[in-house]
Amino acid sequence: MKIIKTALPGCVVIEPLVHGDARGFFYESFHAGKFAAAGLDLDFVQCNVSRSAHGVLRGLHYQWPQPQGKLVNVLEGEVYDVAVDIRVGSPSFGQWVAAILSADNKRHFWIPEGFAHGFVVLSAQATFSYQCTALYDRDADAAIRWNDARIGVDWPLAQPLLSDKDQRAPLLAEVPRERLPVFVA
Repeated sequence: MKIIKTALPGCVVIEPLVHGDARGFFYESFHAGKFAAAGLDLDFVQCNVSRSAHGVLRGLHYQWPQPQGKLVNVLEGEVYDVAVDIRVGSPSFGQWVAAILSADNKRHFWIPEGFAHGFVVLSAQATFSYQCTALYDRDADAAIRWNDARIGVDWPLAQPLLSDKDQRAPLLAEVPRERLPVFVA
């Protein structure tokens, strides 16, 4: 397994060791001991799978309180996956990183607690997997506008397909500070 650091501390791309031949392939998508040895001591309590069509953008989502860390990957298709640091007081507050995740590259993306997350589907469709460190909590569910100019995510699609929730999401500057995670050094 290879850990690739990103510009945002804590957000990493994980490339699994893939064993393959003419019959197919095998890889460990998660191994608690190996992840812990790499500094990712994770305890997952909920796993989700979504399927989306080309151009669908989901995000930028987060939970507060009851933050969720997410280990995400694509089982079918390809997405442009984004993490945004929304921790009040963080030196990288409002900054973002992105990774291309696909069934072909088998990459995983770790988005720690305190970050907003979103993705847009680049292929005809994509099946997306999330392993979460906290249970979904409707009362803690929140979102930041996908195209907030202050954040400036360079999405590869100008006119994505959005849910009503994502169309109505506030700009980061409009979110009350008590509804945002706090950076802990």
